Amino acid sequence: MAIHKIQINDFVSDDYELIAVHSSLDDYKLAYMLNKELGVQLSKNLAYVEIAIPEGKSAFSNYIFDDEKNDVVWTLIENKTTIINSNKQTTSLFEQVDITVFLLPEFKKADYLIKIENIDYGFDSEFIIEKIQEIKNVTTAYAIDITNLKSKNNLIF
Repeated sequence: MAIHKIQINDFVSDDYELIAVHSSLDDYKLAYMLNKELGVQLSKNLAYVEIAIPEGKSAFSNYIFDDEKNDVVWTLIENKTTIINSNKQTTSLFEQVDITVFLLPEFKKADYLIKIENIDYGFDSEFIIEKIQEIKNVTTAYAIDITNLKSKNNLIF
């Protein structure tokens, strides 16, 4: 009997676009402005994206829009979150340490990420980036090259 090994690379597809957004806006305000500018309908996803690290679990807030007409899935997710690591042996308030966790550590300065899945070759990401940059309080937005991304597995959600 032959043994077939399945690797994580068998499930990773590169048919998505990833856009980094630098902004001082809260996530719900940015989602509202993206809905207004891009004509999408991002809504709060109650299921947080979790990443386990040795200090604990981190939970990233996200907004999702499933465009069934064009078969495209839009996800707005925060790139940075904070977890509180308290030493279990002490009960002092001052012994708690805030730990910042990044979804994509290679892009620590990006506040949010927009993942657009199931895109085809005619998708115009430059137009989307221009529309995002027109939003007030968005400093910049740019496409991320996903081919050399080390933390690509964090984007599987």
